[in-house]
Order: sequence, then C-alpha cells, then structure tokens
Amino acid sequence: MKKFGIGIVGTGSIAVKHAQAIEELKGAELVALFNPNSSSANAAKELFSAPIYTELNEFLGLPNLDIVCICTPSGIHLEPGLAAARAGKHVMVEKPIEITLPRADQLIAACKEGGVQLAVIFQNRFAEDFIKLKKAVVNGVFGRLLVGNAYVNWFRDDAYYATSKWKGTLKADGGGALINQGIHTIDLLLDLMGDVAHVYAQVQTTLYPIEGEDLGMGLVQFKNGALGNVTSATTLYPGYPERVEIFGTKGSAILEGGKIIAWNIKGEEASEIKGDAVSGSGSSDPNAIGYQLHLQQWELFLKDIKNNSTPTVDGKTARKSVELIRAMYQSSKTGQKVEFPFKDKAG
Repeated sequence: MKKFGIGIVGTGSIAVKHAQAIEELKGAELVALFNPNSSSANAAKELFSAPIYTELNEFLGLPNLDIVCICTPSGIHLEPGLAAARAGKHVMVEKPIEITLPRADQLIAACKEGGVQLAVIFQNRFAEDFIKLKKAVVNGVFGRLLVGNAYVNWFRDDAYYATSKWKGTLKADGGGALINQGIHTIDLLLDLMGDVAHVYAQVQTTLYPIEGEDLGMGLVQFKNGALGNVTSATTLYPGYPERVEIFGTKGSAILEGGKIIAWNIKGEEASEIKGDAVSGSGSSDPNAIGYQLHLQQWELFLKDIKNNSTPTVDGKTARKSVELIRAMYQSSKTGQKVEFPFKDKAG
C-alpha cells in the first residue's frame, strides 16, 4: 500500500517535533520541507532526513506529496495553507489555525473548496487522562456543570522573546500569552464546557518589551450557564503546569500537566491519584513537550483522510479557541463584556 507523502512548511523547533512523529508513522513518510529563506534552509539540513526546498511551487509540485503540515509562525499559516489546498494537498496546521477569524475562515473555505481535509494540531486532546475526563463530562458523571477554569501560569525568560523575530508580535503571533501559550488549555476547556455566551477580560504587558500580552485573564459565561476563569501568562515565575478544573453538581476533577490529580464524586470514595502529575508541560521550557501526542493525532488524521471523515480537530473546531481569545482582546480594549458569536473585524 502506498504511503502518504508528507511535506512540512517551516524548519523550526516545532517542525522537528512533527518530523519525529512522522518518522514513526506506519502509513506515511516525510518527503520534503519548505523554507523560503535559503540560509535558514541550509542551516536546518542536518536536522531533517528529507530535502528542503526554497521554492513553494517546486515543493507543492512534488508528485509524492499528499499532505502539507504548516509549522510557520502563527500569522503566516494562511498563505501556505491556501496554496496547499489549491494544489489539492490535505492540510495539517499547527495551532492556532490562524490569528484572526477572517483569516481562519479563508483557510477553512479554501480546504472545503479544494476538497481536501483540514486538521489543526491540538495534541493535548489525545492524552489518556483528558479523554477520561471528557468522557466523564459527556456522561454526566459530574452532574450539571457549574464552573470550568483554565490556568496557564507559565514563565519564559528574557531570551525567549529577545531571540525571536515573531514571538509576541501582533502580525506574526497575533498577541502573546493567550494565543501562543494559553490556546492549548483554552481549547481543552471549550471542548469540556461547550460554547461561550460572553466574556469579560483584561490583558496586560507587564514584564517584556513585546507588542502582545504577557498576562491575560478573563471571566467566561458558557451557554450552558456555567462560569469559568481563563488565565494565561509567561511572567509567573517559576512556571507551573497548565491546569483545567471542572466543577459540577455531583463532583469535580482537576487535570494538571496532562494528568488527573484530583477526582471527587459525591457519595464515592475519592480516587487515589498515583504517579507523576506532570506530563511534558511547557511551563518553563517550551521544548519540554514530546511528540507522542502529535503522533497520535497524525495517526488519526491519516485514518480520516482514508475514510473521508471529519478530523477530531477540524477547522471549525479549532476556530472556537481563536474566537474566545480574539473576544478577550476586544473586551480588554473596550473595557466591555463581549457577546458571542464574536464579530472579528480584523483582516
């Protein structure tokens, strides 16, 4: 059986994670990478086993290329995504899908029009303990949901922003701690709690000389009536594992660093939590995450392509976290509560 040929747009650290995952995929192989900067492409050659192209048309024209994985800065996802969709290639995009809703919608529409699959990397959805938590919420184990919180109390040192041309910029990152670091945990919260009714938020740039925020907090009202707190920061020393808290009328649970650390149901003995609570958190080191969850999402994406089924995290699903974050930025700017659906006027 023919293997899927995968190409990666970008040669940075996250591209390395994807290359490691693809190497273990039984039904696919890495056939090429693309980076328009020839010096960056040359410098990255020793990191990858596949050739690196500097001309996009040449890259997309490869006869054995079936899927394009986009690992560029967040605000540069749209253009290579459009080109890939128009070339008839399936598209896997690193989070976020894009930095504004109009740009996200363009990519979603292009993939639909091109008849190709679109998936967005939110690998934490595939962690065993999160799947257990999601199943419990769906089955009503915690009763009617009352509160859902997402906390990303992380720390980055001065070099994190100082050595990057795009992190923390509005054009390429879309903001700061919320849309870059916090979005993974926000995505988990939305998957558990459902759609948002409105949000009131404040964002600040407290420590680093960046355009985006290094601290953001919001109070969320979900459509099911529950409330929630969202916090994301890169200034909270020394950095603590990301955390999701779920409280309902029948019980509660806490997921920290990808592991369940508390599980309490009324009338039942509290579960004994064993082992290390932290599972590859990027709380103080962005390179601390592994690639095993990426591998799981890749395996499912290949099945979705074969079966022509909707990916677990398709464009429409991935759009929801961007909508909440963009609404939080708008709320902070105006000092007002923002109702949903949010009308993003950005280009």
